[in-house]
Amino acid sequence: MTTQREATTTFAEIAASEEQFQLATYKKMHIAAERGEGVWIYTSDGERYLDLYGGHAVCGTGHCHPHVVKALRDQADKLLFYSNLVYSETRATAAERLVSMAPAPLTKAFFCNSGTEANENAMRMARMFTGRENVITFTGGFHGRTADSISATFLGKYREIGRPNVPGHIEAEFGNIDSVRAVADETVAAIMLEPIQSMAGVRMAQPPFYRDLRELCDQLGIVLIYDEVQTGVGRTGEWFFAGSESGDGVVPDIVTLAKALGSGVPVGACLVTDAVASKIKENDLGTTFGGGMLAMAAVTATLEAIEMDQMLANVKSVESHLRERLKEIEQVVGVHGKGLLLGVEFADKAAPVHKALLERLIITGTSSSANVLRLLPPLCLQTEEVDLFVDALRSAVETN
Repeated sequence: MTTQREATTTFAEIAASEEQFQLATYKKMHIAAERGEGVWIYTSDGERYLDLYGGHAVCGTGHCHPHVVKALRDQADKLLFYSNLVYSETRATAAERLVSMAPAPLTKAFFCNSGTEANENAMRMARMFTGRENVITFTGGFHGRTADSISATFLGKYREIGRPNVPGHIEAEFGNIDSVRAVADETVAAIMLEPIQSMAGVRMAQPPFYRDLRELCDQLGIVLIYDEVQTGVGRTGEWFFAGSESGDGVVPDIVTLAKALGSGVPVGACLVTDAVASKIKENDLGTTFGGGMLAMAAVTATLEAIEMDQMLANVKSVESHLRERLKEIEQVVGVHGKGLLLGVEFADKAAPVHKALLERLIITGTSSSANVLRLLPPLCLQTEEVDLFVDALRSAVETN
């Protein structure tokens, strides 16, 4: 039965309520999302928005994919949650399915709740494995907002927000192996990087850089960690950046995942090698909610939906179409990234374009690079929807 509140609440009332009772941590768009389907968001005011941002790259399978929704309903009828103190077929299935997608020698999964928690645990495992403390990360990288992860973040204001920072974090220049060699020594436990730096403007290194990192880590006994919180789970047109041609086939010792892993249900994961796993003992790691049944059902259903709908192939074909169409826009001076993690670079600032697109009912994202607009849409995006975006973009840039 529809409640009185559902029937009468306006956008202004929803916004006023949130502003009264919730901390103001984000500058929000003037949208009250009510429901979603595929790449579309429907608002409380009856508008329909083309979502090319996916809620921070979370909605990989699209909004409310029927297979995921059914899996969640079925699991909710049986058991919402129990901790890792018991075995669970739902958890076992999710772990087996996820590991089966990963490139060798990644053989074990650790489930947690978010990307920053995955990165915290990845760094902890690297320190346990090596007996060392320092971690090298890169200018432009973003790894989360909890203490160790934000201290590993060398992007804009974020590290300042996290003060006092966790000690032992060392900065290197992304894409410059000589910069890494200058600070890598026997005190370094891990080198951690986003293989595509999303918030920094969707920056990639050349393939030999990833190979050089792997060789340097092997030489010095350093654990190599890929933060694939955004690049993982099919976003680049491969299950992972790890092992892909874009990274010269390099596989790290640990891969961290979150964002799209649960199609919107909060879940994170670390994938690790047998060698790293062998150093982890009972009670070395822990998480109350990680590996809960509802989240595990979401993981399995997400991976199944991507396979069933052939989304990896779709990502590649849609990326190709999008890149070709963007050549028509004179103000676009570059397209960066891979798959459906793309940065559209303009000759001038991207913020006015972002605003103009929102006025045309299209949601995109900005980045720390003022001229770059970010696109992180669901992996089910179709060429027809790309064409709608490009037509709106043409209109947006012509009026700004």
